[in-house]
Amino acid sequence: MDYIAENIQSIRERMASAALKCGRSPDEITLLAISKTFPKELIAQAAQAGIKKFGENRVQEAETKMPELREIPGLEWHLVGHLQANKAKRAVELFDTIHSLDSLKLASRLNQASIESGKVLSVLLQADLAGEESKFGADPVETRKIVEAMPGFGALRLDGLMIIPPYLEDPGEVRPYFARLRELAEKLESEQPGCLGQKHLSMGMSHDFEQAILEGATIVRIGTAIFGARQ
Repeated sequence: MDYIAENIQSIRERMASAALKCGRSPDEITLLAISKTFPKELIAQAAQAGIKKFGENRVQEAETKMPELREIPGLEWHLVGHLQANKAKRAVELFDTIHSLDSLKLASRLNQASIESGKVLSVLLQADLAGEESKFGADPVETRKIVEAMPGFGALRLDGLMIIPPYLEDPGEVRPYFARLRELAEKLESEQPGCLGQKHLSMGMSHDFEQAILEGATIVRIGTAIFGARQ
């Protein structure tokens, strides 16, 4: 067994343990392998080990990788990085789900591109709950405005929320941000039932995914713990 397969097995075991600890089924949680900066050969190894869902940060990088991996059946691609509105059309063509919707302007561009592509695009709304200048995302007020406007974007399906919290050495200190995202999702759903579709919470990365699972994560985004350190 190569090291990627071993890493994936270890992560799945840790995911299951965290899920059971809080009374959840491990089947409720999706492992999204973040393949940004990693070459197609490593992505192929992860696919061979059972991973079918991969996350990329940039449209341009994804464009170069995807054609070389088309021979692998059943791959699903997610955009997890910030998306500029002028790249919305290409993103719609490439990705199955976009985790980084953060403005009404971007929603409008994605909706128009989806109409032109003849598809209904799954999107997650990226919330900023820490107010970090270096991070993207909609603050809670803007998040509510976007959710309220989503019925007007018929080619988009809002399926939940996403967060990139501050990086803190102690994963336990990150947990409150995951709790706040869950609480925000619950509040939005209580105000507008069904507004979050699949009710996904995309949160948790290599060093803190167990804390995210304890707070209700349905998608964890794991990169270095699968592939190793980025160059």
